Amino acid sequence: MNVLVCGGAGYIGSHMVAELIENGHDVVVFDNLQKGHKEALLGGKFYKGDLRDRQALHRVFNENKIDAVIDFAADSLVGESVQEPVKYFENNIGSTVNLLGAMKEHGVKYIVFSSTAAVYGEPENIPIVEEDKTFPTNPYGESKLAVEKILKWCDNAYGIKYTALRYFNAAGAHISGKIGEHHNPETHLIPIILQVALKKREKIMVFGDDYDTKDGTCIRDYIHVSDLANAHLLALERLMSGNDSKIYNLGNGKGFSVKEVIETARNVTGKEIKAEIAARRAGDPAVLVASSDKAKSELGWKPKYDSLETIIETAWIWHKNHPYGYC
Repeated sequence: MNVLVCGGAGYIGSHMVAELIENGHDVVVFDNLQKGHKEALLGGKFYKGDLRDRQALHRVFNENKIDAVIDFAADSLVGESVQEPVKYFENNIGSTVNLLGAMKEHGVKYIVFSSTAAVYGEPENIPIVEEDKTFPTNPYGESKLAVEKILKWCDNAYGIKYTALRYFNAAGAHISGKIGEHHNPETHLIPIILQVALKKREKIMVFGDDYDTKDGTCIRDYIHVSDLANAHLLALERLMSGNDSKIYNLGNGKGFSVKEVIETARNVTGKEIKAEIAARRAGDPAVLVASSDKAKSELGWKPKYDSLETIIETAWIWHKNHPYGYC
């Protein structure tokens, strides 16, 4: 099939492109390259453009027979979303509305949407399940939840079938070592830790060691980026087999603490990684872990790289060989 990947030059998007190509599918990539990198693409037909540009979007559909869409295009920094809510609503909601309009006009009936477990806000249960209440605590999560609701109404009105995948922290790098994680500025824990190992940073700051967890530090969900890409492909295949729209969590089911991640990184890299305890950050829950039982049951999803060691090993290979990312 011919799949349009929006935001396909980004971190998760580029691994999605690789997954599709490895499984024999044709890929069209649409990305404005504000945060993505063309060098991260291992194949596919590339269009530079913004989803808010309707003319550019319709050109893609006019020039290609698109069978399905996978949408990663979004701003995703929680802190920034609190400071710039209009930016997040305009981009994250407006872009997908334009995309759905183009799909409607061109008769494309399948979309997999990259959502987030931030739609839940403060968790009611650990691990989080799909039926838990959604009450986002930041505009980023609110924007993703709004899109999920828009998808539901577009399914009702136009028969556009969707799967929304809610997950937390993508981590690691492609097993080939050819592509990996490159953000500027970097805000994710594992790349920051590895930058300390590469002496690009002096230390890693641990924000709070007095939480009600096994070692006092926050516990988070880390899923290998290629496993996430595989889940998107399985979700798309399920939709195109005639199944109804669904929402799934993707998580490891247990989570890892900040101290565990740092210690594992020390073992994997063989480097001394200096860590310093700092005050808690406002709004950081003690534990955020999502259950993926439903995805495993209904999608047949079986993560290949589910150990923290493997996740960090693949990331280390990428960062060691690309200390400045795609620059």
